[in-house]
Amino acid sequence: MSYSEYLTQTQQIADIHHSIAVLSWDKEVYLPVKGAASRSRQIATLSGVAHDMSTSDSYGDLLRSLAEDDSLSEVERRNIALSLRNYNIATRFSREFVEKKSAIVSASFHAWLEGREQQDFHVFKPHLEKIVELSREESEIIGYSDHPYDALLDIYEKDLTVKRLEEVFGGLKPELHDIIHQIRGAEQVSHDCLAGKYSTSVQMDYGEKILRAMGYDFDAGRQDLAAHPFSISFGPGDQRVTTRVDESDFSYMLWSTIHEGGHALYEQGLPADQYGLPCGSAISLGIHESQSRLWENHVGRNLDFWTSQYHEMQRTFPHLQSVSLEDYYRAINRISPGKIRTEADELHYHYHVMIRYEIERDLISGDLSVDEVNDRWRADYRDALGITIDHDTEGILQDIHWSHGSIGYFPTYTLGSLYAAQFYDQAQEDLDDLPAQLRSGDTSQLLTWLRSHIHVHGQLYDAEELCERITGKTLDPAHFISYARQKWSDIYGIAL
Repeated sequence: MSYSEYLTQTQQIADIHHSIAVLSWDKEVYLPVKGAASRSRQIATLSGVAHDMSTSDSYGDLLRSLAEDDSLSEVERRNIALSLRNYNIATRFSREFVEKKSAIVSASFHAWLEGREQQDFHVFKPHLEKIVELSREESEIIGYSDHPYDALLDIYEKDLTVKRLEEVFGGLKPELHDIIHQIRGAEQVSHDCLAGKYSTSVQMDYGEKILRAMGYDFDAGRQDLAAHPFSISFGPGDQRVTTRVDESDFSYMLWSTIHEGGHALYEQGLPADQYGLPCGSAISLGIHESQSRLWENHVGRNLDFWTSQYHEMQRTFPHLQSVSLEDYYRAINRISPGKIRTEADELHYHYHVMIRYEIERDLISGDLSVDEVNDRWRADYRDALGITIDHDTEGILQDIHWSHGSIGYFPTYTLGSLYAAQFYDQAQEDLDDLPAQLRSGDTSQLLTWLRSHIHVHGQLYDAEELCERITGKTLDPAHFISYARQKWSDIYGIAL
């Protein structure tokens, strides 16, 4: 049994998963309504085939044999170790479970779309009940020590637990509350200057320009419209992004484009020679989100970045020609609670994440039922953000994740923001005057730094291990808090 045999089998499994990804992308971008049922069947069939291949006895024997091979390189040993870990988890699931999950998720997505159109959670509710039941079953199959939600967290962020999240969120909440409370007492910033009606085509063209300014390679990707923005990879040379457009508010397009562009840049930077293998894949969702949040916030909401980009924005959106760069910068960094997570400011954003986390945690533990979840959602938004939800599309149906069966995903958004602040601090230390580079329109050196410090490693290191290698310490929320206090002290003219 040889490593080359492992390469062949593992990359064939990856081929099937990426074929599923193509079908899933089409489902969310171009699929006609009447094609939904057959598409669900196609995805379920391929999911079953991939499961059979990745859980076969012969594949397990191969992995166990190679795990004892001392002649392998460091990268090869890491690939085998992670593949064996994945194999041991995958073999706990039957093909029937995998196909059932795939079918339920496909049907749930279309019910979610219909519920959004009708602004009615009850359309999606029976599908969410199946998703929650499925997730509880999945948690039991995977296994856990303390909390059933731990097993689902581990899917997206290896070794993450409820206990660790409570520590992180428990330390973050009072800091956020303090900063937001002080900002509310200051003279408020207006964002009226951002309003302006522009066609979808105008906005999409500008989104492409911003992606190019970030370093996104359009020879290895494309941008399309979707109901909920996402990025997706079909393998080396094909990493795509989607965005959404509100013709009366270009900020919807702008921030989703930059955010998803950050994800795609990570995928474009992974080592192509490790295709289909752990060391050719992203470390975790927390690290993945660190890349999107770094570009979205530390670059995209940075005055230095817009110094070089604002003239083109004014040319594209003429109503901004009477708005100064400084006023634009203050407007895009206005702190004010809102209903929609993906359009939330950098501080209130984490309340959106924590609300979802707590709901998911309680759904999986059984402390909350699906019958109660919409009332809980509305109450949490009222209590945490002082917001009244008028209809379900701006409330419980705003995110696509539950329709994908992705319970355990949401906490990685906040973890990503914390990692992003820590990585960006280190990049500023390592690079020669990063602010001046951004002011000149040069993002290439930052992208190169991210590629060489994060992207190139794939899963060679765990998330916390990689963070320590780059910054000298594991994840430390103090970087984000320091960044927030300094940034909004300047914007609001107060000492935070």
